[in-house]
Formats: sequence, structure tokens, C-alpha cells
Amino acid sequence: MSYMDGFVIPVPKGNKERYREVAAYAAPIFIEHGALRIVECWANDIKPGKVNDFRTAVIAEEDEDVVFSWIEWPDKETRDAGAEKVMNDPRMQPQEGEDMPFIGARLIYGGFEVLLDARA
Repeated sequence: MSYMDGFVIPVPKGNKERYREVAAYAAPIFIEHGALRIVECWANDIKPGKVNDFRTAVIAEEDEDVVFSWIEWPDKETRDAGAEKVMNDPRMQPQEGEDMPFIGARLIYGGFEVLLDARA
């Protein structure tokens, strides 16, 4: 069964298009290194929770929205090898003077084994 990397990321609202550009640039590199699918989702219906919610989980500020994304890999071994290759790929190194369009210090990330995958 597939292996998933999941992300919840605070992004300044004004950086939506820049975030999409960076994600579109990185997606083929992840696929080249073994990922099967990359999905990036921009929040449009996040309700405040009584204890926690997506916004409070990443400490999103008033001028920030939340991105929920995942990368599907064939298995954990492919993910481990592929993620290392992606991080060492020269195309993924920050260019001098280039800022990322998201708040990396408050990004939530983790790897997940698929427990159930029901499709229509």
C-alpha cells in the first residue's frame, strides 16, 4: 500500500500564486525521484475549533491562510530514498535572495502508513 507525507502550512494570503508556482516547480522533481502524486490544497472552509483546528495548529495569523498537502509514494522505502534525493537535488536548493512563500518554522509535517484507501 502507498505511503503518504502530509503537510499543514501557514502561507501569507498574498503569496498564494507564488506558493502555487513553487509547488508546481517542485512537483515534477518529487515525481522524478519516485513520488506518485502531489496534491496542494488552499483552505477555503476552515472552521475555528473549540480546542484546535488547522489555523491554530500552525499558529496562522490574520493575514495567512492554510495549505493542506500530501505526497503519495509507492512505499516508505521509496519515500525515504526519494526524499533524500529531492533534498540533495540542486534544483531544490534555495537561490540567493529568494524567499520561500510560506512560513517554514510553523509547517507541520509527517509520514503516514495508509490505513484505509476507499475510492469511488
